[in-house]
Amino acid sequence: MTTPQTPHGTVKVQLVRSPIGCKESHRATVRGLGLRKIGSVSELEDTAAVRGMINKISYLVKLL
Repeated sequence: MTTPQTPHGTVKVQLVRSPIGCKESHRATVRGLGLRKIGSVSELEDTAAVRGMINKISYLVKLL
């Protein structure tokens, strides 16, 4: 009997600063991560693409 294994874990991201006044592409990245209001939390799959998005807007978010 084998247990199902996922190749990636998950990562929780919280929006801590407002994207108002930021580049439009940074705002789109915030929305792409599923974040809306300050304090909102999104649990995402831990992939290279998601890590790159988090790195792009690292000054707006916090990893939980």
